Amino acid sequence: MDFPLLAGLEYQTTILLKLLLAAFLGALVGLEREVHGRPAGFRTHLLVTVGACLMTVISEHYFIKFNSFDSSSALRLDPGRVTAQIVTGIGFLGAGVILKDGQTVRGLTTAACLWVAAGIGMAIGVGLYLPGIVVTLLSLLSLLVLKRFERFFRRDRYRTMIINAAEGSLSRSELITILDEHGLRMVDFSMDRDCVNGEVRFDIVVVQPENVPGEELANTIAELDQVNRVRFR
Repeated sequence: MDFPLLAGLEYQTTILLKLLLAAFLGALVGLEREVHGRPAGFRTHLLVTVGACLMTVISEHYFIKFNSFDSSSALRLDPGRVTAQIVTGIGFLGAGVILKDGQTVRGLTTAACLWVAAGIGMAIGVGLYLPGIVVTLLSLLSLLVLKRFERFFRRDRYRTMIINAAEGSLSRSELITILDEHGLRMVDFSMDRDCVNGEVRFDIVVVQPENVPGEELANTIAELDQVNRVRFR
């Protein structure tokens, strides 16, 4: 079969321009992540947008190449399957940059950037140039400009306190009273008793308002009798 449209120079040039535009837009988003030292930075976002664009073009190419087949043909095509798998694949890639350290989760913004980068590449791949450019600008606005406004919002933080004390020296009610005096609220509590050494370990998760220092609480508990160790993070 002959497909002059697919072999034409104009068609091939259009595809190359799509890939270059996708690479440029992805690089813009990735540059911000690179500057802030994130694991998925300049090169990763560029590759994601270019890859998504290429796979979308291939999906479109199949549709153009085999558009003569109808519902009665043995071969049936669904161009949306390729693009749907892009979204699934980016989900696995985004999960790789999300890290959890105690109560702190890092990498969510970078994972979202990879997801958006794939969408930008797909938009350019199907010829939606203006939406792809607008989404890139909105992403940069969110990363560069809106981030500066976050400092004006009062945010609560989840902190973990680990206390090692002699058995019988502290109780849950006493800890709650101390936390209340320092403006902190307990959201999780666990206790581990070491019967051999006569020591108890308390693992407490508290909500700490941004304007409430946690160092004072750690110092207060450390000064209590029979408290061996305090860790506040």
